[in-house]
Amino acid sequence: MFFPEPALSVYTRLSHVLLSTDPQQRLRLQRSLLAANVFLACCLLQVYAAWAGFMSVDNVKWLTGTIVLNCLLWYTVLRSGFNLRFADPALTLPQILAAITIIVGAYAVTGPVHGSVMMLVALVLVFGVFNLKPRGARIASAYSLLAIGAAQLIKMETDPLHYPFKLEVAHFVLIAAIVPTISSLASQLSSMRARLKQQKDELAQALVRIQILATRDELTGLVNRRHMMDVLQQHRKRLQRSGHHRFCLALVDLDHFKRVNDSHGHGVGDDVLRQFAQVAQRGLRDTDVLARWGGEEFLVLLNDTTTEQAQVGLERVRELLADAVVAPAVPQLRATFSAGLTDYDCTEPLDVCIERADRALYAAKAAGRNRTLVEAAPTRSPVLLQLDTPAAKGEAASARII
Repeated sequence: MFFPEPALSVYTRLSHVLLSTDPQQRLRLQRSLLAANVFLACCLLQVYAAWAGFMSVDNVKWLTGTIVLNCLLWYTVLRSGFNLRFADPALTLPQILAAITIIVGAYAVTGPVHGSVMMLVALVLVFGVFNLKPRGARIASAYSLLAIGAAQLIKMETDPLHYPFKLEVAHFVLIAAIVPTISSLASQLSSMRARLKQQKDELAQALVRIQILATRDELTGLVNRRHMMDVLQQHRKRLQRSGHHRFCLALVDLDHFKRVNDSHGHGVGDDVLRQFAQVAQRGLRDTDVLARWGGEEFLVLLNDTTTEQAQVGLERVRELLADAVVAPAVPQLRATFSAGLTDYDCTEPLDVCIERADRALYAAKAAGRNRTLVEAAPTRSPVLLQLDTPAAKGEAASARII
């Protein structure tokens, strides 16, 4: 029975429209709107100052209009996604510099209550503590001191009654103490963020390496035995659930590999194993899984196929290997392999199927190597079939009863 998903609430739909559905963009917009509260406080202060006769109505209108335009500008830039073109999508430094400029303007026109504007400078800088890099923090700090100092000098000259020298000196000393402190904290937090990010990246890389070591053979890069068993269990469960999915297993052994190590050294032997892995992966399908089972033995999971079709894939690998240079140091060296192939019966444990493939492998080696022998699952014909190979041409391809 189909149950429709519950409709989004009006509040949720509205938040998606106003704040975007992208989590990072939502966070940036929320922080920007939170910073707008500082401007709201500044507007309320202006209204009070105008009511008390400390500011002219014209100055209130001018400053309030500037604040509203500033807020709308940053909201539009963030909501439109234009900010994503910049290295810092939050545009923290430009927003802080714009806010400081407006606050300095408010400081210059609020007359007797201008001292209350000073704390807004520190509050704006605090918003940048979590995002500003050390260089940005220094720029914001220097700009704040220079802008406020310039405004004080101008107002002390043009309006000494409301901006007396002694009071302005006290204000500047207070700002000069607070602003660099906030800048220093921003630099320290930025360094901490950088270290944490580096540690997070290193941890992620270490986890990837651990996962590779846990699932891959270091020499060949193939799936290792432990992980192959997990893969086989997954395919077994899939077969039991669907009843249609089927697969075959082939146990492959490189012929006379010990002779290669004894004659040419283990370095050449390692090259042979690596080259065989590469050649075999080229010959098999993308859906097949090749694992290093141990030493010179490999286990192949041939997915969604019959033994007849699986033989075709193994013979394709054999043909590619016949022409491959398996050891650059010994270019004349060629490699062959013997294989035991069987199909999996969902009523049996996996180790029984692997053991059956192993028996077929030993029969292939006993029959002269460089060939593939098939032993069917017990529910099918318990007959060991020999596949004709180039090495077996001219020999009788008779069946043997196990």
